[in-house]
Amino acid sequence: MKIALFASGNGTNVESIIRSVETGQLTAEISGIYCDVATAKVIERGKKHGYPVYVFLPSDYQSRRAFEEAIVDQLQQDQVELVVLAGYMRIIRYALLDHYTNKIVNIHPALLPQFPGKQGIKDAYVAGVTETGVTVHWVDHGVDTGPIIAQEPLKVDPNWELAELEAEIHAIEHRLYPAVLQSIIEGSH
Repeated sequence: MKIALFASGNGTNVESIIRSVETGQLTAEISGIYCDVATAKVIERGKKHGYPVYVFLPSDYQSRRAFEEAIVDQLQQDQVELVVLAGYMRIIRYALLDHYTNKIVNIHPALLPQFPGKQGIKDAYVAGVTETGVTVHWVDHGVDTGPIIAQEPLKVDPNWELAELEAEIHAIEHRLYPAVLQSIIEGSH
């Protein structure tokens, strides 16, 4: 299955997916890395592994729809079958959802429906929850509201600092996401 990886920042989830493909744990073909931030570290990660990197900056387009249509054009040119959001911090709408209905998957650093949005880890930390975790879900028109594919809970140590909670969540993400993607490819989800 041809997949495209979308990210906006550091790209650690992209890196874990790339490693899973390289080791054969994930039987997907990565068509490219898509980014919406010109200075994001994920660009360097993608190039280091020899993947095409596409930087689509929203400011280069007259509208959000035009921005997404340009991305869809590239995805279709590359015959992408599944869009994988791996730290992509832009809300998906319009053209992407129209062309890739039920074919866009996202990972979120909280147990949805709790703590949707950009700061799931920080929001859970500030709320003082005793349990949080990671959710993999299909993308729909809402913000982190699509059907849940998988979740893994994490008991929160009350002595953890925010950075410790972030590290624990990221460790789960890096293990869980490739496994869930493989189950999608195998038709289990």
